Amino acid sequence: MNKLFFIPFMSLILLAIDYYVWQAFKTSFQHQSNSTQQIVRWVYWSISGGIILGILGYNFLPLAFWNKTLRTFFMASVMITVFSKLFVLIFLFIEDITRIIRWAFTNKNLDIIPGEPAPGQISRSEFLSKTALAVGAVPAATFTFGILSGAHDYRVEQVSLKIPNLPKSFDGLRIAQLSDIHSGSFYNKRAVQGGVDMVKREKADLLFFTGDLVNNEAKEVEDYFQMFSKLSAPLGVYSTLGNHDYGDYVRWKSPQAKRQNLQDLMKAHELMGWNLLMDENKIIEESGEKLALIGVQNIGVGRFPWYGNLAKAYQGSEEASTKLLLSHDPTHWNAEVTKKYQDIDVAFAGHTHGTQFGVKVGDFTWSPAQYVYKQWAGLYQEGQQQLYVNRGFGYIGYPGRVGMPPEISVFTLKRG
Repeated sequence: MNKLFFIPFMSLILLAIDYYVWQAFKTSFQHQSNSTQQIVRWVYWSISGGIILGILGYNFLPLAFWNKTLRTFFMASVMITVFSKLFVLIFLFIEDITRIIRWAFTNKNLDIIPGEPAPGQISRSEFLSKTALAVGAVPAATFTFGILSGAHDYRVEQVSLKIPNLPKSFDGLRIAQLSDIHSGSFYNKRAVQGGVDMVKREKADLLFFTGDLVNNEAKEVEDYFQMFSKLSAPLGVYSTLGNHDYGDYVRWKSPQAKRQNLQDLMKAHELMGWNLLMDENKIIEESGEKLALIGVQNIGVGRFPWYGNLAKAYQGSEEASTKLLLSHDPTHWNAEVTKKYQDIDVAFAGHTHGTQFGVKVGDFTWSPAQYVYKQWAGLYQEGQQQLYVNRGFGYIGYPGRVGMPPEISVFTLKRG
């Protein structure tokens, strides 16, 4: 849909939601002084108007107009505000429908408690309005906490990978995986350094990075270049590209500028000491036994780009007993890997972030991501092939996480 139509249309919808929710505020403060009511009205509509103007500016002004941190927290404020108002709206809408049905059958004014409210009592509408606002405060508090506490609450996930044809030389090999760093979203260097230190303490033999180093532009990694260049492993650091790394979500001055951005990003991988696999493979040999690391450019199904060429990347890896694939988007696994390359033992992906929101209690895990992606977090298996989807190290859009903490995956390869 054309942005010139879609963004103003969505802005009008947000204004309609604002007006509906405002009725709850107005009712809740109706017994306060005139000055208090005026302050509430001014604050409410100033915030609503600022968000609408911000959305228009975010979509129609050049990206350089926005300071990185300002952009990140503006999007957070939009998300928290809209989600909270939606909770209020749903609560009020259900009650309004119920009242209409009851009115249709009783033909009575249902706005008040039967009889006139006694001193200290409040009308039905005022009670429901205040309850709706309390309901709306829950997501506001939850998502605010997700920024303050969840954004950098890094977790190490220890995973045992059993591979039937794993050579004895690689039995016990330890691999660490990071994904979706999104350095353009970071605002707390000290916290990010804490996550990097956690990776280093694992002392893995190999380190994989499965795409999305930046949000849009290569220069976003500059502030964190030295930090991530300290990541190393005895057998090397291997990386691949994600959908955000190509600069597809930015209006560039020219096609040449976009190509240069990608070249700059690829150079950043090189300067950090990361081996960027652009539809190619690397054979690691120990005692005459071979392990193939295969890396493809982004391959996604649906609205995400298919840039990679697995056939090209696979060439030359045939003789390796075990093949490991780095592919950013987990939809690639069922789209091509399990159909055409059944000797690829394990694929490593990211991309979903677990939508940065969900519930994880013991073995029970839920996230909205599961309604979009068949494989969205953790380990999956079909036949003898396995896929691991990392929840991501960083964040984008909403600068926080609720119930889906950032992940550092550490795998131990086992024969069996």
